[in-house]
Amino acid sequence: MNVTEAIIQRRAVKAYDPNHKMTDEEIAKLMSLAMLSPTAFNIQNWRFVLVTDPALRQKVRKASWDQAQVTDASLLIVLTADLKAWEKEPQRYWKNAPQAAQDVLIPMIGQYYNGREQVQRDEAMRSCGMAAQTMMLAAKEMDYDTCPMDGFDFDAVAKLLNLPEDHIPTMFVVVGKALQEAPPRGGQLNMDEVVIYNKF
Repeated sequence: MNVTEAIIQRRAVKAYDPNHKMTDEEIAKLMSLAMLSPTAFNIQNWRFVLVTDPALRQKVRKASWDQAQVTDASLLIVLTADLKAWEKEPQRYWKNAPQAAQDVLIPMIGQYYNGREQVQRDEAMRSCGMAAQTMMLAAKEMDYDTCPMDGFDFDAVAKLLNLPEDHIPTMFVVVGKALQEAPPRGGQLNMDEVVIYNKF
């Protein structure tokens, strides 16, 4: 499947085969592709929590308005972000770059994020959003369906996952084998309403 087909065919599926299991190799492939998603300054601030414990998944489902896909999908991925990734050994993000690039980029990271909590949070949301889309398209190419989710109690899920103080949950992506197809698209806006050249 090419990228165009994956984009067209990707839909938010709600009903999954609860008996289907993904292999360790499939999960590793999916995560390795997600880790190629872009992040500003290459800080790789996403952290992917794979919730595999059945009892924990039940608790997460309860904190997610009892949505069945939380437990029925083969894989529940909670995309979280380390808000302070930018200050944790930032030299490691550019260790393979030429020294001249390191000398410029590494100090810029601290200059950009230090004391700017809203920017740190915005960056987390952007980074996890891009990673989620990478995951969903990669899963589609692997013949899996997905559903991006933000319908959950963020504070309750953070507590259930024992997230560190400087981490936040951003969204879920569930992955599995669909029991039924998604309904037809609800209605796409016309391109001339959403694509603007130069200025509004």
